[in-house]
Amino acid sequence: MNKIVAFASIVFLIHAVATALIAAELPNACPVPHVQVLPLPYDQASFEQQGKELTRYHFGASLKRPFLYPVNGIAGRSLTRMGHPRDPISHSHHNSVWISHQNVGGVNFWEDRPGPQIKCERIEQYEDGDASAWLLAVNTWQDADGKTIMLERRRIEVQPHSPEQWLMLIDMQLGAPDNEPLVLGETAFGMIGVRMAKTIGVHDGGGRILNSEGSAGEPDIFRKPARWVDYSGPAAPGATGGITLMDHPSNPGHPTPFHVRSDGWMGVCLTFAAPITIEPGRPLRLRYGLWTHAGVPTAAEIDAHWQPFSQTALPSMLRQPGRK
Repeated sequence: MNKIVAFASIVFLIHAVATALIAAELPNACPVPHVQVLPLPYDQASFEQQGKELTRYHFGASLKRPFLYPVNGIAGRSLTRMGHPRDPISHSHHNSVWISHQNVGGVNFWEDRPGPQIKCERIEQYEDGDASAWLLAVNTWQDADGKTIMLERRRIEVQPHSPEQWLMLIDMQLGAPDNEPLVLGETAFGMIGVRMAKTIGVHDGGGRILNSEGSAGEPDIFRKPARWVDYSGPAAPGATGGITLMDHPSNPGHPTPFHVRSDGWMGVCLTFAAPITIEPGRPLRLRYGLWTHAGVPTAAEIDAHWQPFSQTALPSMLRQPGRK
């Protein structure tokens, strides 16, 4: 944590000096935010730290579901990929980092089947800042006939910690669209999935899987409850890196079982043990974190990042007054 504090102090000092120089030339100039989320053509948004892209959100109307790709780490390489490296056809739904569920009121939104779609209706807000940047999206989960099965508000925030590590926070508010309860059925698939880069997978790259309970490897982690699971491995020539997927204590059933495979993917099984019913007027709140890092961290190092993540208050899921 001392390295994070030192890095933040250096960034603040550089920012302060640069701001002072600009102020001498443009007395009414506003500071340029350290972290920005920039809307792009073709329904995309890029999260950037001083012009360097960390991740990109894809939410076009033709997509089966929104997703984030790339998720850049050490050496500027994406630590995730699109699709299974050995079975890209039946696993075409493995879109880097994605939100989905196999049984929402009986409708399967997990695989790329004809019909059901998680549709982005609009991006309500983009906000930049020195510590983080975030966006707020409104989605509808629609069946094959275009009927809205579930309403979703999604907030994605990026917080850089150092040149080689950063945190992504994904918050969701899921609601029933009518006056009837909505059931998220029992399944191991959903609510979040992460498809790691081929070189990081255990089978293809010789990577490592570790969970918060001290277990390592698919056989000892598969569908077992945990606070977090880390997937690390070779990310670039001579460099290692990975992602820790974290389950927030406020989520139902925490610690939640994780579905983890040696072929390079991990996900949190929200309704593996039992279904969850969303009552009308009482939306379900969920929060997940992804710590993107260099190296192969120890359990103690990962816990040092999970602890502050676990203690932060859930943000508002409503549009906020913009910065002046």
